[in-house]
Amino acid sequence: MAITKERKRELVDDYKEWLSKSRAVILAEYSGLSMKDLDDLRARVREAGGEFHIVKNTLGKIAFEESERPILEGYFEGTTAAGFAFTDAPKLAKTLTDFARSVDALKIKGGYLDISPVSAAEITALAELPPLPVMRSRLLGTIMAPATQLARVLNEPGRQIAAVIKAFSEKEQAQANA
Repeated sequence: MAITKERKRELVDDYKEWLSKSRAVILAEYSGLSMKDLDDLRARVREAGGEFHIVKNTLGKIAFEESERPILEGYFEGTTAAGFAFTDAPKLAKTLTDFARSVDALKIKGGYLDISPVSAAEITALAELPPLPVMRSRLLGTIMAPATQLARVLNEPGRQIAAVIKAFSEKEQAQANA
């Protein structure tokens, strides 16, 4: 059954809207994926803060070109599905790569970070990044380390003087008791 021109335009507009909202897009081949697996994958992607949609290749190309994203060879060939990361790109990448490892029918083709194309290997590397809260805490620790060390250095002379005074007072007290 053919799709009307109006419906095709609606699909292209939907794709463009998802592209404008997403921080990353991961394209995958889903040939041989069962409906049960597809529903499971969609649920996992929703938990990761994104959406997973089947994309018609010709309409996908139009939407990506209109969104000023370069089309790389192989991205829109065969069966194509797109995962859109609306909140956390590494979390979506991890969800899709983990699912692709467990279900052979899903293969990562590549994707986009903002408007820059990335390969399947780069998607895998993105998936191996720690979660955003962990990255923030590491960065904060790195930023705070010099200040903490400076505070220790500045407090050390005062601590040493306090230790000498304490030892002197204990010595005086021991002599007074004797």
